[in-house]
Amino acid sequence: MRAVGLIGCGFVADLYMRSFALYRDLRVVAAHDTDTARLAAFCTHWDVPPQADLRGFLEALPEGALVLNLTNPHAHFEINRACLAAGRHVWCEKPLAMTLDEAQSLKAQADAAGLMLASAPSSVLGEAAQVFLREIRRGTAGPVRLVYAELDDGFVPQARYGSWISESGAPWPAEDEFRVGCTLEHAGYYLAWLIAAFGPVRRVVAASAEVIPDKPGGANTPDFATATLFFHGGEVARLTCSIVAPHDHRIRAIGDRGVLAMKQAWNNAAAVRFHPRVNLRRRLLELPIGRRCKPGGPSHPKVSRKGAAAMNFALGPVEMLDALAEGRDCRLDNDFALHLTEVTLAMQYAGDDTGPQDMVTRCRKPEPVPWAR
Repeated sequence: MRAVGLIGCGFVADLYMRSFALYRDLRVVAAHDTDTARLAAFCTHWDVPPQADLRGFLEALPEGALVLNLTNPHAHFEINRACLAAGRHVWCEKPLAMTLDEAQSLKAQADAAGLMLASAPSSVLGEAAQVFLREIRRGTAGPVRLVYAELDDGFVPQARYGSWISESGAPWPAEDEFRVGCTLEHAGYYLAWLIAAFGPVRRVVAASAEVIPDKPGGANTPDFATATLFFHGGEVARLTCSIVAPHDHRIRAIGDRGVLAMKQAWNNAAAVRFHPRVNLRRRLLELPIGRRCKPGGPSHPKVSRKGAAAMNFALGPVEMLDALAEGRDCRLDNDFALHLTEVTLAMQYAGDDTGPQDMVTRCRKPEPVPWAR
């Protein structure tokens, strides 16, 4: 039986629990939250043993257990540091920390102790992402010249988010979400795909702004960010995040022969399609109905749609546990987590006058999962 301990029993914790239910050999053996009422409601709903304090939580975990840090992002650094100091491998919800200095400190601590430190999101291990990456490796669209990636979620401040309640009764944390910002919360969904496709980012040229002031908890946090990403391999991508523009979750890899496209970032089973480029009379265009690129066999367990997402949140933690059991490197390793964090922070804090930012961290491209090779 593989053991997981969970810290932070809020809205996202229920999404992880729905995903863990797909794995018969995985058990959440302890949970902790500083909100005792929330801890009780969560543990009663999911039949998980509660731990009232962090020390007791860490001591209750068996050898080899993985800690999930699902706390408020502003608490990530301190919680991660405490768990690593206790000798625990850590899977952390995004971001790894709120500053690069903090993230580098955590990575150094994990490396020195021989511990795994990984960061959400794990959708890069999902079916849609792995098929998309496989088709890039195969050259289906030809050499990729440019990638456009969109993570626009609609005009969220006008949404009825007060009615967004998780299975165990946790409300969507609107003030925390607006205070942290959509870039730190969401850019990683496609940024992880891009790093997996092309390797580390060399330079970020970004801009960010708050265009909807006075959101609950907003605190001048950007609700729009866009970045042009220059990779060490020469590839170029543009990534945009907002909670302002109409919902658009497309990613398009534009190559010499056409466009590889996918429309649903938060759906592991979303269709990946190749749209060939053709000359039709005097017009040059990509065919509107693309050929679907299929996985070719079983991929991974999938969850049904819950709210905006149809994602298996367990993919990252399970990958870490598999790597530990098999004595191999984790696909989403410490270097990957740090680099993902650095690039995301560069977008978040760019403002309107930062200019080009050269990244100081590097990582390797994660190996494809076996069924996607």
